Amino acid sequence: MMMIDTRINLLAHGRLKWLRSGLLGMLGCMAGACLSPIHAQTKYRIQALPAPPQISIRGLSVVSDQVVWASGTGGQVGKSTDGGAHWQWTLVNGCDSCDWRSLHAFDDHKAIVLNAGSPALVFITEDGGRNWTEVFRDSRPGIFFDAIQFYNNKEGMAIGDPLDNKFIVIRTHNGGHSWTTDPSTALPEAVSGEALFAASGTSLVTFPDHTTYFATGGSKSRFFIQEGNNWKAYTIPMVQGSSTTGTFSIAFFDTNRGIAVGGDYRNDTARNGNCMLTHNGGRSWEAPAVAPGGYKSGVAWISPSLLITTGTSGTDISENGGRTWVPIGPGFNVVAKAKKGTRVYFAGKTLGVLVTN
Repeated sequence: MMMIDTRINLLAHGRLKWLRSGLLGMLGCMAGACLSPIHAQTKYRIQALPAPPQISIRGLSVVSDQVVWASGTGGQVGKSTDGGAHWQWTLVNGCDSCDWRSLHAFDDHKAIVLNAGSPALVFITEDGGRNWTEVFRDSRPGIFFDAIQFYNNKEGMAIGDPLDNKFIVIRTHNGGHSWTTDPSTALPEAVSGEALFAASGTSLVTFPDHTTYFATGGSKSRFFIQEGNNWKAYTIPMVQGSSTTGTFSIAFFDTNRGIAVGGDYRNDTARNGNCMLTHNGGRSWEAPAVAPGGYKSGVAWISPSLLITTGTSGTDISENGGRTWVPIGPGFNVVAKAKKGTRVYFAGKTLGVLVTN
């Protein structure tokens, strides 16, 4: 990596800059950080968007370059139809204490939100957020949902932390208007102390062919694949073993190429065991050559070679398929790319969009 980067610097900036960047790269590696000399030359940065209400945002769904939905604490849901320049924020009726950490938007009219905590609630809007209807409620003690995804416009799934050592799964077959709980015989089993994280609502991935993946943390960090009515689990070699560690977010470019990020949110500057890559659909994982800087709660795949990850430790970007990472800006809770488009948005205590210099 150093040789490639310094050659680029030689061509672009002359021999003096080449010597300086090469020396800094060697010093960084000797110090154990292995800092990439392309950091100063990265063309990407984060542009701030209008601030949301005084809430923490963890739900983010980007329909297109222009249509963006966000959700968070205080029962608040926001929508922009002009690429984040202006926002309309609404309070879901009767839910001023809800924390909408999971969000799925279909277009500028229809969206679904799922709260974290008890009672578990799913609400739907079909008029752009002006009115919301409750379509699911589960008041069992200990219920806690973490993520929601859709296979297509009709079929979707949400997953939550285990009750009686089994993860909770609910499904819809009519576009989110009604939900049913999977039978206990079809629920994936958890080990003691294992759970999902709802830090960004991105611990679950679904594909149109009904391939389904989710990842866990806590006492164990594992990757689950649904095979018919059964689930198969593979260990992710992420830092794990306590309630604050493990995999917090996963993203896949296709059913084979994927990434998992996380770490320990109580030690958010540690970069050991905070990022893993897979090339065989999660059956095996390997660490990048240069990991992103610290704990990460969200990750997105932008192109075959371009990835972005964010967390309280900051935002990092990789331009070589996740093998090496460089920091580009402040941290957020969640990052998402437009489903129909190219723009990338961030949400947390503030909002942002990825731009090039």
